[in-house]
Amino acid sequence: MASGKYSESLGEVHSSVSTNGKTGWRKLFAFIGPAYLISVGYMDPGNWATDIAGGSQFGYKLIWVLLMSNLIALLLQSLSTRLGIVKGLDLAQASRNAYPRWANLPLYGLAQIAIIACDLAEIIGMAIGLNLLFDLPLIWGISITVLDTFLLLFLMNKGMRMMETFIVSMVFIVGVSFLAEMFIIRPDIAEVARGFKPSLPGGNALYIAIGIIGATVMPHNLYLHSSLVQTRKIERTEKGIREAIKYNFIDTAIALNLAFFVNAAILILAAASFFKNGFYEVAEIQDAHKLLEGIFGNLAPTLFAIALIASGQSSTITGTLAGQIVMEGHLNLRIQPWIRRLITRLLAIAPAFFTILYFGEDALGELLVLSQVVLSLQLGFAIIPLIHFTSDKKQMGVFAIRHWVKILAWTSALIIISLNVKLVFEEVYGWVTSTPNNWWVFAFVLPLVIAVFLLLLYVLLTPLIKPGKKISNIPHGEAIDIGEIESVTYSRIGITLDFSSKDKNTIRHALIQGGKHAHYYLIHIVETAGARYHGEKVMDFETKSDVENVEKYRHNLETLGYQASVLIGYGNASKAITDLTKRNKFDLLVMGAHGHKGLSDLVFGTTLDSVRHKVGIPVLII
Repeated sequence: MASGKYSESLGEVHSSVSTNGKTGWRKLFAFIGPAYLISVGYMDPGNWATDIAGGSQFGYKLIWVLLMSNLIALLLQSLSTRLGIVKGLDLAQASRNAYPRWANLPLYGLAQIAIIACDLAEIIGMAIGLNLLFDLPLIWGISITVLDTFLLLFLMNKGMRMMETFIVSMVFIVGVSFLAEMFIIRPDIAEVARGFKPSLPGGNALYIAIGIIGATVMPHNLYLHSSLVQTRKIERTEKGIREAIKYNFIDTAIALNLAFFVNAAILILAAASFFKNGFYEVAEIQDAHKLLEGIFGNLAPTLFAIALIASGQSSTITGTLAGQIVMEGHLNLRIQPWIRRLITRLLAIAPAFFTILYFGEDALGELLVLSQVVLSLQLGFAIIPLIHFTSDKKQMGVFAIRHWVKILAWTSALIIISLNVKLVFEEVYGWVTSTPNNWWVFAFVLPLVIAVFLLLLYVLLTPLIKPGKKISNIPHGEAIDIGEIESVTYSRIGITLDFSSKDKNTIRHALIQGGKHAHYYLIHIVETAGARYHGEKVMDFETKSDVENVEKYRHNLETLGYQASVLIGYGNASKAITDLTKRNKFDLLVMGAHGHKGLSDLVFGTTLDSVRHKVGIPVLII
């Protein structure tokens, strides 16, 4: 459990990008970045199917739906940035303040399910892209997606700017790929322009339009954006906050317009390639790739596959960050990012594996649609609180949104939620009418839908009836009165050693804390395979050598007039150190940090973090 009332959102990179002392283009460039991480959610593989279906069935006539969706997304994402900048809280933290713990638990659960569903879409998109480009079987493509856990670890260790650079590179690849395809396909510009005039042709145009709107605004993006804007270090003055809101709006407008271009390009591609050639029922990504090859040769489908892989890879990284935000925000709980990422990825891979093994590769398209339906259930739980929080003058002060913005926001929320509720209703109704043995729908699905609807009503009405308690702009809670300072005496001090060059400095700091009246316990953990299996019974060469080395330290300390004992642990380092600390009742533990980075930090750096959360005593990290 994270300490304090609140923890900084994405604490590893919080306020890590300075914007002070910059003017003009340099100032704008300092703020540019967060919205590009958001924009990938608007062009992920989950959007491709609806765009392809809309273009192949109705030509250019549904481009206006994409434009309307983009404008709604721009409004909601700007509200998300406003919350993060003004209050210093992400959307999940603000929800934890406004709603009781019993409500935050299902809110977290729904948000995490939505992230898993989104991750499922990215997995399927990546696997399809690898299959189209390298003829790799889909089940192998899905397996390979586990490896992006390590890519995320590498990028997070390199800092926020490196992660933003990677995402922008992926977005650039997607954009260039579709720009090149536009030159190959040469759409009719006049017909494209006419597509911006609102109209709904017959057939299932309304259903496709619902799918486009429903897949555009993703709930995890609202959580993510309210956190990412806090990676910029700004002046906490009215002028500084207004400046940050302005520059982040510019960043959002540029990035989401790029996302609109990509989605419009997919729809135009489908219209010019399939609708014009009489292929009106193209909905599967694989079918679109095959038809492109038949019509335009090898280059267009290759660019299509490359864009699909880049889109899936970039989207899955932003989904991971969103998972961290909702866990820390709703539950105030932190675990290692790579562990959470691996759990989320495995939970998303499981249904994809099951679908391929039992229903075949052709069923992945239906699974992709199902993931979008699951996402639609979560939208209201992100949009409604966001509008409540940014409208509250007690919380936002002079930065509360104006009445006309509030009207637009609630209208947008009503449109999105209504259309998504309609989509969910049609899916459930289809299960009831088309499934012979449908008892499970009445036993499990309907009660779940009703419970989710009641929770949505609670989220909507609670801030109106019982406003949340006012909180400070800084999300850690308020400072307490320190009072009179008393001296602290340590009598039993544990010192962890690993025979590196850092040991001398670690011991020196420990001796400063306890002086000659304290008793020092020199700790070393033997982590060989034999030690992990046999424990203290192992007496291999490495174990004997380690014991002799620790004894040398003890002898040196006793020669200098200090009291010291040797403690040897075996197996897992963090568990062994924790056990020795509790068994010997230390009142201070001194540990050396060795500056591991990248994959080494995955193994060594987590030991420090794990121990300090388990021992329950002060830990001095050198």
